[in-house]
Amino acid sequence: MPGARLSRAVGRMAETDLTALWRKGIRLVLSLLILTILAGLAGGVVKTFLDLRLLIHAAVEVALRQIIIDTLVLLALVEVFKTTFAYFSEGRVKVTFIVDTVLVMMLTEVLSQWFKDGPWARLAVLGAILLTLGAMRVVAVRYSPTQGEALTRSHESLF
Repeated sequence: MPGARLSRAVGRMAETDLTALWRKGIRLVLSLLILTILAGLAGGVVKTFLDLRLLIHAAVEVALRQIIIDTLVLLALVEVFKTTFAYFSEGRVKVTFIVDTVLVMMLTEVLSQWFKDGPWARLAVLGAILLTLGAMRVVAVRYSPTQGEALTRSHESLF
């Protein structure tokens, strides 16, 4: 009898669709991640708003630098949110979303280093990375698979 129960349990496990279970698990984790990102975004907006006090207590240049950096970090977080939400809704992530996210983060780092009077060598390296990412972005848009499908359809409609 115990062998029959074990056999039925193994049979039921084999019938379980692991792909559906995987999708439900991914949706749950991504839902939690999206909520976390939204909470971080709301907290960042509050912090940026509170940094407006620096306009009274510090030099205007220092206050505005901090607000600019805070804003750029929030924009990077928005890009992360877009990427996560795209994966949540489409089940895949476009290369352009990833490159956009990294571009915004790198731009934030460049401005941060520039405002801190960072070493020129570091700024040059960051600038080279930004140029490379910009080129990748152009190539990703220019040679996108959806772009190729649209071209194929337009050529097919001519014949």
